Amino acid sequence: MAGTITALQIQKRNKERVNVFIDGQFALALTAIAAASLRKGQQLSDTEIERLKADDELDKAYNSAVRYLGYRPRSQAEIERHLRDKGYAPEVAEHVITRLRQEQYLDDEAFAQFWLENRERFRPRGRQALRYEMKQKGLDPAVIENTLADLDEDESAWSAIEGKFYRWKSLEEQEFKQKVMAFLSRRGFNYETANGAANRAWASLDQSE
Repeated sequence: MAGTITALQIQKRNKERVNVFIDGQFALALTAIAAASLRKGQQLSDTEIERLKADDELDKAYNSAVRYLGYRPRSQAEIERHLRDKGYAPEVAEHVITRLRQEQYLDDEAFAQFWLENRERFRPRGRQALRYEMKQKGLDPAVIENTLADLDEDESAWSAIEGKFYRWKSLEEQEFKQKVMAFLSRRGFNYETANGAANRAWASLDQSE
C-alpha cells in the first residue's frame, strides 16, 4: 500500500496512538513517538510501511509485557505464555524477552528468590511444594535447586504452624499431632519435618500451661 501520507490523526480513545492515512485511506496506527518522525505529504514505500507495522507490533508486545510485570515479578516462561496468549508471534516474543533481560526487567534467578521469600513471609511451604510451584512457573531445574539449597524446612514448617496449633489444644496428644501433621502435609512438608513440628508444637503447649 505504498503512497502519500494524507493525514495523521490522534486517536480519540488513546491519545498516545496516531492513525496514519495514506492516499485518503487508513493504513496503520502507531505510537505518538513513532508517528512523530512522519509528516503529511511524505511518501512511504511498501517496505517502509511493513517496517513501521513490525516495529509497532514489537512496541505493543513490549508494553503488554511491562504491564504484566507491573503486578509482580514474572519468570521468563510466564512472559512467553502471556505474549503467546495475546496472539504475538514467537519471534516477537523472543525479541521482547531479549529486551526485557537486557533492561533487567527479567531475571529468573531473582524471580525464584522472590518467590521463595514471598512464600516464606506469607505462606510457608515445604521444599516439595515450592519445587512444584517453581516448575509450574517455567523455571530451570538448576535455578530451582540452587534457590532451595539453603531452605531450612524445619523453621519453615514451624512458621507455617506457629500460632495456628492452639486451636487444637483441647485434643489428646495423638490427635493433636495428627492435625498438625495433616496441616503441614497439605503445605508440602514431608513426614519427618511435619512430625518434628508437631512434637515441637505439643511441647510448646505444655510449656504455656
